[in-house]
Amino acid sequence: MNKKHNYFFTSESVSEGHPDKVADQISDAILDEFLAYDPTAHVACETLVTTGQVIVAGEVTSKHYVDIPAVAKRVINDIGYNDSKLMFDGNSCGVLCAVHEQSSDINQGVNREKKEDQGAGDQGMMFGYACNETRNFMPLTLDLSHELMHTLAEIRKQEPHLMPYLRPDSKAQVTVEYDGETRKPIHISTILVSTQHDEPAAGVSDEQMLARIEQDIRDILIPKVLAKYDEHIRALYDTDTEILVNPTGKFVIGGPAGDTGLTGRKIIVDTYGGRGAHGGGAFSGKDPSKVDRSAAYACRHIAKNAIAANLADEMLVQVSYAIGQARPTSFYINTYGTSHVAQSDGEIAQTLEKLFDMRPAEIIDRLKLLNPIYQESATYGHMGRSYKENVKKAFKSEYDGEKECIVELFTWEKTDMVSIIQDAFGIK
Repeated sequence: MNKKHNYFFTSESVSEGHPDKVADQISDAILDEFLAYDPTAHVACETLVTTGQVIVAGEVTSKHYVDIPAVAKRVINDIGYNDSKLMFDGNSCGVLCAVHEQSSDINQGVNREKKEDQGAGDQGMMFGYACNETRNFMPLTLDLSHELMHTLAEIRKQEPHLMPYLRPDSKAQVTVEYDGETRKPIHISTILVSTQHDEPAAGVSDEQMLARIEQDIRDILIPKVLAKYDEHIRALYDTDTEILVNPTGKFVIGGPAGDTGLTGRKIIVDTYGGRGAHGGGAFSGKDPSKVDRSAAYACRHIAKNAIAANLADEMLVQVSYAIGQARPTSFYINTYGTSHVAQSDGEIAQTLEKLFDMRPAEIIDRLKLLNPIYQESATYGHMGRSYKENVKKAFKSEYDGEKECIVELFTWEKTDMVSIIQDAFGIK
């Protein structure tokens, strides 16, 4: 191995208590409430959170009424902001709503007599990506970062005796060394975890508190995370891996009290951690008529199935749209030279485009997107999650009664097109 050609890549993730993720979850919870009772609802919902205050703004066209303040407060409490000492409390925060009806100019380009002619809700380009570094076809740097955050939340909520000082806000960052020739991960170089915590108890210094947190990250969190991975990935972590914990020395003030949160500010965390590409459009709070969301999910579905079919080791998919038009203006594939078939990327794109209808209405039907499935996607990444079927979600409206929905979560993560791709490309 020629180490001079090696390179390092880094991705980050944030917890459900991070202020931007609080905003994302509120926006998607509101979207779910509308879709549960009115699948035809058009929603574009933005949220801002700060000390003691939530502001919800956006455009909604629906026959259903949602008690937005009640939804926001429920989400905040469920995350763990339910105590006044956190300076952001779902029981006492104020909620300001500034929601109006969707523009008729946009609406006329989306709604058509024939469902299949439904136009894109906006112009833009969307990307999907997959690689074979992990079992869920995600970059290792991001997958580890997500798992650190998810496991830390599990400890906080399910095993609080292990790390009783944890508060909801936290961030993780993982750096991996890659072989410059094979582009494969060869070593976990650095793990950085910053987690919000209680004030040290009487007689405990900030330095002693930090030492305990650092020890718990090494002895409790990281072993729990690595146990979820295959042996070849666990072997990338060793005594040379640098562990950084709360580098400022103290992290008591956090969440919306420490930093204002906004919907859509963690789009790289939501997707591929800086690998591949991102078209710039956020996801949370948008119904699937907005191709920023639905087409990005469809591109991930294509890329994941292609890699699972062994068409390539790595793939980027791009699609673009014009507002009001159904058919994409372009469809692009990049395999980064890792293709396993004797075709150019352009030829691969032509075949895949025939297999996956990328008109918005077809995407929505294929991935079953007109369902209340979105709040779950607002934390720990929209991509790389486990597909789940027959999930029961209960909703309660003062105006329209109770409703139970049976839904499928993360449909864009299904590998249901693998055999079809293999047949189309003659892969055995």
